Amino acid sequence: MIARIWHGKTTAEKADAYMEEYFHQTGLADYQGTEGNLGVLVLRKYEEGRADFLMLTLWESEDAIRKFAGEDINSARYYPEDKKYFAELEPSVVHYDVLVNHLNLKTSS
Repeated sequence: MIARIWHGKTTAEKADAYMEEYFHQTGLADYQGTEGNLGVLVLRKYEEGRADFLMLTLWESEDAIRKFAGEDINSARYYPEDKKYFAELEPSVVHYDVLVNHLNLKTSS
């Protein structure tokens, strides 16, 4: 299993709109619709008027990631209106091999 990790920053004012109005229609729908995706975790932290997002997606293999991201799996994938939420679009993501997979997930949302 491979974890694909993306990071983005937006203003605190845009953070909820990004999650509620946009992410579910774009990124989440694409992740869940891609064969080989094993799950998605979205982490958010507020600090000094901004919201930092850390997106962790889990994949069966690099081939599965290519189905989502294209040939260059290290490049971040963005959607047309991402610039509305994020002033800077980080060009790359990182990947880690998952060595332990023991999740008992319960979220507040």
